[in-house]
Amino acid sequence: MAVAAALVAAPDGPGDPARLLDEVVALVPRSAVQAGLRRARDMLDFADPVTVAAVLGCGRRTSAHDTVPFALWAAAGNVASFERAFWVTAQAGGDVDTTCAIVGGVLAGSPAGAPPAEWQDRTEALPDWLPGQPR
Repeated sequence: MAVAAALVAAPDGPGDPARLLDEVVALVPRSAVQAGLRRARDMLDFADPVTVAAVLGCGRRTSAHDTVPFALWAAAGNVASFERAFWVTAQAGGDVDTTCAIVGGVLAGSPAGAPPAEWQDRTEALPDWLPGQPR
């Protein structure tokens, strides 16, 4: 629910990182995830993702309350740079593929958060058919 709310709240460019988290907190029911999101908002001025992950979690427990607040902290603080958001997220360790997927999904939903062209150029093309389906 919090990630879907973040997709709606993601700004179209650099702005107030707290706004994204404030809007998500307002939409998420009272829960461990919401409590984590409140802590994430309070930690937006922290520059070290390892410190933030030590407080919020970064997916080592493979649960939403241990993953989503950190991922949305990383997205909110790096709205203007998809690449920086990924490196900040990965630096914390933990369940990196999940946290980076959350960050990438939230940021890619806004025009300012598109993946770098160089990254897109290096990806494999998807087939125009699905395995198991007739060609």
